[in-house]
Amino acid sequence: MAGNRVFRRFLKNHSALLGGVILSFFLVISVFGPKLARYDPIAQDLASNYQGPSPSHLLGTDDLGRDVLSRLIHGARLSLEISLISVLMGLAGGLFLGVMGGFLGGWIDAFIVGLIDILLSFPGILLAIVVVAVFGQGMGNTMIAIAIFSVPTFARIIRASVIQTKELEYIEAIRALGATRLRIMLRHVIPHSLSPIIVQATLMLGRAILIASGLSFLGLGVQPPFPEWGAMLSTARVLIRSNPVASVAPGVAITLVVLSFSLVGDGLRDALDPRLKNS
Repeated sequence: MAGNRVFRRFLKNHSALLGGVILSFFLVISVFGPKLARYDPIAQDLASNYQGPSPSHLLGTDDLGRDVLSRLIHGARLSLEISLISVLMGLAGGLFLGVMGGFLGGWIDAFIVGLIDILLSFPGILLAIVVVAVFGQGMGNTMIAIAIFSVPTFARIIRASVIQTKELEYIEAIRALGATRLRIMLRHVIPHSLSPIIVQATLMLGRAILIASGLSFLGLGVQPPFPEWGAMLSTARVLIRSNPVASVAPGVAITLVVLSFSLVGDGLRDALDPRLKNS
């Protein structure tokens, strides 16, 4: 019943519904698009480079003769995959730190709070650049960088929720009945803290795509010839005069996906906590 009420409140939010439609479109593209793409996104055809939009190449070709639309379609899967895996890694780390600090308290909590403050003192993209500089370039290290960036945000939100939840009367009653700390954390505290985690994870997915694209644009993230949107945007600068459509297409895709995650995240926040909408 509660799930149905949340879903109905979400559907009443028109901006969130629009974000859901846009996000669903890109999810479908990422799953089925590579099977429908006409060209290999990596194969080069130097005889066909710098072509404008045409029936055979709807968005034209790049400097190496690769079909821009096919690379854009394959890039959707790659960008969303990087975003999802990195955010899940960051969520796992943030969940562990937040629960341990908020539930156990004492010197453990003080140490975790200090670690969170140190990580939050770095701007997001700067922290990601530092991590990539230490571990090296590539898709795997890009995901590690985004995960490390997202850990303190998740940990802070989860810690605050756990501290609030563990003081509730029914938690005290369960503890008085002899329930162990582990059982209380797994069965009661963590499930009670899921709402802010879901909202933050949705918003973080959009930020992860921005950071991954920024790193690739700077040449520090996913390396050629993989069709990542940020890397495509970097190489497309040479196409501004010959094929303006191809030069802006990756940027438009990044903007739409990030916008859709933001709209869905805001809609989930209002649906899961209607008081925010009324305040």
